[in-house]
Amino acid sequence: MIETPELQNLLSTAISAAVRAGYKIMEVYSSDDFQVNLKSDRTPLTLADRLAHEEIKNSLTKTFIPVLSEEGRNIVYEERKGWDYFWVVDPLDGTKEFIKRNGEFTVNIALVFEQYPVAGVIYVPVTGKLYYSIKNEGSFMVSSLTASPNYETTFEDLQSQSLKLPLPVERESIVVVESRSHSTPETIQYINNLSERYSKLELLPIGSSLKMCMIAEGKADLYPRLSLSSEWDTAAGQAIVEGAGFKVITYETGERLSYNKEDLVNPWFVVTNGRVK
Repeated sequence: MIETPELQNLLSTAISAAVRAGYKIMEVYSSDDFQVNLKSDRTPLTLADRLAHEEIKNSLTKTFIPVLSEEGRNIVYEERKGWDYFWVVDPLDGTKEFIKRNGEFTVNIALVFEQYPVAGVIYVPVTGKLYYSIKNEGSFMVSSLTASPNYETTFEDLQSQSLKLPLPVERESIVVVESRSHSTPETIQYINNLSERYSKLELLPIGSSLKMCMIAEGKADLYPRLSLSSEWDTAAGQAIVEGAGFKVITYETGERLSYNKEDLVNPWFVVTNGRVK
């Protein structure tokens, strides 16, 4: 296991890469040409995805830790299965929200050790909000961090700006986050069942990994994902949720969601802070 000081350095490298990628994303976001193409799975790919991927890959390659990225996904399991440590990257999570220009998209980077995340970064380019987590130290939020092309930071500098998660909150209602773009009949039924048990139930529709951030921050209690997702969609969010003291568990077995599976598609899962029993 990497010692804490080195883990902090690796996290700082990932955060710096995420913020610089955020700058490149915002350059495209402010333009009139997203250069949208469709990938083989019929999901959209933009110029921003590609530029962010290159920025992050170039930065993380210098750590000599393998990188598994949505935009460089075709690494065979025979090569991956021997990895102890590896980065899991989604350079632009929420491409559909990016195209809609609603601001609900993120840059996601996680460091995984033996199938579970030990550090995570989620950066929100439009707002400048940063979420990050490191094993044994917790999860944190920086309210506003402006993206720049040459951004560099240290763990100590970040800590001086950070709030520890979850934030204090008082409310009687149960808040359930749901996807703007990936709702399914099973999810609707799951939420309907909850509404029969909890009279004060609120729904919070939001895009990308921001759903997991809402749990970690304390703004929501439950996020059921009863539809397809991939490892790069969830690794950083899981690190931040777990660092805040909460859980990401599979829907069928209740086991902790794991990574570097032969099939990179996640099973259905639920993110919970424990308020919903």
